[in-house]
Amino acid sequence: METKTAKLLDGKALAEKIQQELSDGVKELQPQIGRPPGLAVLMVGDNPASAAYVRGKERACQKVGIASFGKHFPTQTTQAELEEVIAALNNDQRVDGILVQLPLPNHLDAVGLLHQIEPDKDADGLHPVNLGRLVRGESGLRSCTPAGIMRLLQEYAIPLQGKQAVVVGRSILVGKPMALMLLEADATVTVAHSRSHDLPSITKNADILIAAVGRPGLITAEMVKPGAVVVDVGMNRVTNSDGNSRLVGDVDFESTAKVAEYLTPVPGGVGPMTVAMLLQNTFSSYLRTNQKL
Repeated sequence: METKTAKLLDGKALAEKIQQELSDGVKELQPQIGRPPGLAVLMVGDNPASAAYVRGKERACQKVGIASFGKHFPTQTTQAELEEVIAALNNDQRVDGILVQLPLPNHLDAVGLLHQIEPDKDADGLHPVNLGRLVRGESGLRSCTPAGIMRLLQEYAIPLQGKQAVVVGRSILVGKPMALMLLEADATVTVAHSRSHDLPSITKNADILIAAVGRPGLITAEMVKPGAVVVDVGMNRVTNSDGNSRLVGDVDFESTAKVAEYLTPVPGGVGPMTVAMLLQNTFSSYLRTNQKL
């Protein structure tokens, strides 16, 4: 008997397509506007994972033609110094998007800094004003990871209307905005989390299952409805018995691939889409600022 295996939702390929579209858009508009779009990624300290993410974002900016106004600050930088930098970027006409790379050193208040960013320059879509616009179904900058997932589902023509969607995880970065976006697309949404009783009985009902908790292999094949669409947001670094580390998701890929209809790989699924939506948000702000929408 032939073993069924899930079709991959290829975020890497779609992210490249989006970057190409954005690159064409920048080439067309830059002569009219007189400048390229600008993104400022602020990083504090020397977290190696953060440094790698920031380099990836800067490379993606370069590829698309977005000017990078990123700044790297020493660990001991104060809240007041960063607030001053954000205020200057808010007023800088060349900058369309501002992003504070998390996590920050412990002495800094990440939420306080986020509140300082001008909502229309909030490239991460996490300012309370933008989250409020999402709740109200108004247009605004959307949180990058959930927006990337919605774009990926759309690309593969996966129907959401009336479907049972389960989001495992309730973070402000992914879980909560994800649930709102799925609701907006007329799915019936359940949000589960670490304190949910009998998680398998909840996930087993899902036509669309989004795993975003940061626990390697939490979702196994027995927890997945046959024919479901499974999106793995987890990015967990685990060490093999030979001492080498690798990235794995929140979903046990091998077993789930035998049950699901569609599945995102890790890496190469949601991660590239998050960066593509960051660039998309920056480009959208650039358009809005210049009344081209």
